[in-house]
Amino acid sequence: MEVTQRELVTMVHGMLFGGFFLLALFGMFVLLLDRNSPDAAPNQTVPRWQTIYLIAMVIVGWAAVLSGAYIIYPWYRAVAPPGSDLALYPKLLLTAHPSTAGWHDFGMEWKEHVAWIAPMAGTMVAWVLIKHRAAWSAHRAVRTTVLGFAAMAFLAAAIAGGWGAMINKKAPVQGGASIQLMVNTR
Repeated sequence: MEVTQRELVTMVHGMLFGGFFLLALFGMFVLLLDRNSPDAAPNQTVPRWQTIYLIAMVIVGWAAVLSGAYIIYPWYRAVAPPGSDLALYPKLLLTAHPSTAGWHDFGMEWKEHVAWIAPMAGTMVAWVLIKHRAAWSAHRAVRTTVLGFAAMAFLAAAIAGGWGAMINKKAPVQGGASIQLMVNTR
C-alpha cells in the first residue's frame, strides 16, 4: 500500500489533527456540562489533567487549521499549466464541471473561512476554564456564554471536517513522492 507525500499530509491534517480536535472538543463540552450541573462543587482550582487536556486540544485545533490553510490549501488551489491532467489540480477539477462546482463554491469556501472559528472559540473556552475558573463558577451568564462558544467550536469543526472529507473524496490532493506504508510479501 502506498500513498503520495501530499496524501499523507492530508491524512495527518484531517484524520489526526482534525479527528483528535473533534474528539477533544466533544470531551471539553462534556466536561463543561458536568461543571455546569447543579451538583458540581464550586472549585476554583483547575486539576492538572484538565489544564493539559485543554492545552493539547487547543494545539491540535490550531495544527488542523494552520496545516490546512498553509500546506494543503495551496496544493488544492494550484494553477495547472495548459493541457495538464486536472486530476492533480483539485480546485480546477471541481470547478471544471457544473455538477461539481458547488463542492468548491460552497464547501471549500466554508472550510477556508468558517473553519477558523473552531480553534478560536476552543482557545477562548480553554482560557476561561484555565485562567478564570472563579468567573465560571460564580456567574451563570459566563457559563452559558462559554457553553455556547464550545458548541459553536464543535459545530464549525464538524462541518469543516465533513466538507473536507467529501471534497477530498471527490477531488483528492495528490502528488509528491510515493511512500510505501506496507509492502506485499507475496
